[in-house]
Amino acid sequence: MIKNNINLNLYKVFYDVSKYGSFSKTAEFTYTTQSAISKSIKKLEEELETQLFYRNSNGIELTERGRELLFYVEKSYGNLLTAERLMLESENLERGTLNIGLPSHIASFFFFDKIIDFHNKYPNIEITLMSASTKQLLEALDLHKLDFIIDTSPVNTNNMDLKFIKLSTVKYTFICKKSCYNKYKHIKSIKDLEDVPLVLPIPGTSNRRALNELFIKNEVEPKKVMNIHTSEVILNAVNNDLGVGYVISKLIENEDNYKIIDVKESLPTTDIILAYNKKFLTNAPTKFIEDFINYDIK
Repeated sequence: MIKNNINLNLYKVFYDVSKYGSFSKTAEFTYTTQSAISKSIKKLEEELETQLFYRNSNGIELTERGRELLFYVEKSYGNLLTAERLMLESENLERGTLNIGLPSHIASFFFFDKIIDFHNKYPNIEITLMSASTKQLLEALDLHKLDFIIDTSPVNTNNMDLKFIKLSTVKYTFICKKSCYNKYKHIKSIKDLEDVPLVLPIPGTSNRRALNELFIKNEVEPKKVMNIHTSEVILNAVNNDLGVGYVISKLIENEDNYKIIDVKESLPTTDIILAYNKKFLTNAPTKFIEDFINYDIK
């Protein structure tokens, strides 16, 4: 029989146990007893008439039904956190939070000055920056752990509630360490890169796919490639003369350490976009987008 009087505390315990991965850790972090945690989970399993966790010698693990329940509980918990923020945030931003997801290289060349300006104007707002893969950022946005994300396009998502703002268009470029330019000054075309050590974004990323398409179009088959996930580490590799790097040109705009290697082909560009869900924007992120990104939330 479906009940109308839901015991929210049981679901909170279930959420915490799923997050911490054990009864003992949950008890430690929630300042309660392991026995009380165990009883709450047992009661919830009885009410739902299903097993939510496997118990084994290594601890606990969610069952398939447990994972299904967690999906909805996480969304509900995110909704409650957003509702609480709406109630607590003051219109003049004397208190509140701002949670932004973005790759670190975008923060460094495009965004950090805006965050500094916002912090200086609203010093009581707690700001959190999360750097992760696009997939992880979208998941965090969907669970209301982030207010909005800033990333390079395309952002592949089935979430029809997301709105996208184009912030800027940036160009990719090949670079080398300035003091090593003599080794690479012969490069005039991407065909000349075939026998040169290259430091590239990892396969599967949108920027690498665009570059690979350009290689295929021009019948280029690089023979010496180092794949690196982040632009910062690519720059570090270039600094150590591990090869020619491929990064967004703005990253080195004010750096004197690097030399751009010009090739005759047009290299890929990408848009920097901001993605948000209007339904869940509270005062602080709305203020940030409207006053510091200069975009009216519609």
